[in-house]
Amino acid sequence: MKFVNEMPAAMLEDTQKRGEVRQLAYDSRTYEETDDHVLHKNAWVYLPWGYDAAKQYNILYLLHGGGVNEDWWFKMFPDTVTILDNMMARGICAPCIIVTPTYYRGEDADKNAEYITEHFCHELRRDLIPAVETAFSTYALGDVSEENLIRTRRHRAFAGLSLGSMTTYRAAFYNNFDLFSWYGPFSGCCGPNGDRDAEVERICRTLSDGGKKGLSLDYLFCCNGDRDIAYEEHKYIMEKTLQVCPQLVPGKNYDFFTILGGVHDMKAWQLHLYHALQIFFSEI
Repeated sequence: MKFVNEMPAAMLEDTQKRGEVRQLAYDSRTYEETDDHVLHKNAWVYLPWGYDAAKQYNILYLLHGGGVNEDWWFKMFPDTVTILDNMMARGICAPCIIVTPTYYRGEDADKNAEYITEHFCHELRRDLIPAVETAFSTYALGDVSEENLIRTRRHRAFAGLSLGSMTTYRAAFYNNFDLFSWYGPFSGCCGPNGDRDAEVERICRTLSDGGKKGLSLDYLFCCNGDRDIAYEEHKYIMEKTLQVCPQLVPGKNYDFFTILGGVHDMKAWQLHLYHALQIFFSEI
């Protein structure tokens, strides 16, 4: 695959092969001790053109950044849908399902980023994935038992931008490595005030522990613009990780893609998604 620094113009052209974006409502009981406390949440689900419930689809869970919600990727930036339609219509990536949830749950607006990015792991595992993969046709085939979700992890990816990039590491990679084998952190790992060396240690431990359990990494596709506010910390962490983590092999299961002149904005994040979808699920 050839990396580019600008979204190809053809990706923004109109196409007759349009996917569908549906809203999915689901309930979460993850955050309270009592079962009578139910949090009602929504996510958007992109279904590719020609979606057929009799077929199985790979699935990407895709997060927004701080201060917004599940509307970000598809509703606030509908050209994301156009890009996806064109990629799949032109065979640039295989048809897949893409889910855009939110880690916020009302009162979270006053909680710090560390709390949000870490604790979303529980809702992701117990509530969101079972709701989505019961409602839509993935390789789980409607069986959302933990055993089956682990068995089908190679057909599941997680990516996110900015605060969602931090969540990709913490909620999906560190805490749910047994459910995903493809990752796309777009813009940052620990934030400006995080402990960079601690993140290196967590990445190494996750891959080492996963290997002992027979859980391999298909791909960790890190992305940043070189003028992005999150670039230096993300680059430092991943460069140091490569020095001490034999499980990460550039070009085989890892890349750090840098947009020359890229900043912390949607133009960059859509380009990251464009590249990530050409990598995710490519080896299965």
